[in-house]
Amino acid sequence: MGTQAVFSFIVYVIINAFAPGPGNVLAFNTVSTYGWKKGENLFLGIFVGYYCVQAVCAVFTYGLGQVLNPVLVVLKYVGAAYIVWLAIHILRSKPESVASDKKPSFWVGFVLQFVNVKIYLFGVTALSGYIVPYYSSLGMLLPYSNSTCRPNLTMSP
Repeated sequence: MGTQAVFSFIVYVIINAFAPGPGNVLAFNTVSTYGWKKGENLFLGIFVGYYCVQAVCAVFTYGLGQVLNPVLVVLKYVGAAYIVWLAIHILRSKPESVASDKKPSFWVGFVLQFVNVKIYLFGVTALSGYIVPYYSSLGMLLPYSNSTCRPNLTMSP
C-alpha cells in the first residue's frame, strides 16, 4: 500500500471518527443525563458492538468481492437513501424530556451498533475503497476492519 493511500485512509478514518452518529448522540445524552460513571456499561456496549459490526463488514466485503462485486455499487445507493430517510425522520422528531431512573445498559449500546447504518457504510466503504485494492484475503480484511475500531465516543469524562 502506497504512502498516498495510507494518508487518504487515515484522513477518512479521522473524519468518520468525529462525524456524529447514533452512538455519539446516545453517549452524549447518557453523559448529560446520568453522568460518566453510570454510563460506563453503555459505552462498553457501544465499543464492543462497533468491533463486532466491523468484523461483519469485513466478512461481507470479502464475500461481495469474491462473488457479487456489482452489488456493491447498488448497496452504496441503498445506504445513502436510508441515511437521507433517517435524517428526515430525525429532523421531524420531537425531543423527549422524561428522564428515567434506569441505569444505561451494555446491551442498549451493543444492539444500537447493529442497527447503526453509519458504521456499516463506514466499514464497507473503508475496506472496499482503501484496503481491497491492495489486499483481498479475509485474513487481511479482518485486522484492517478492526484497526478502524474506536469507541464511538467523542467527548471526554
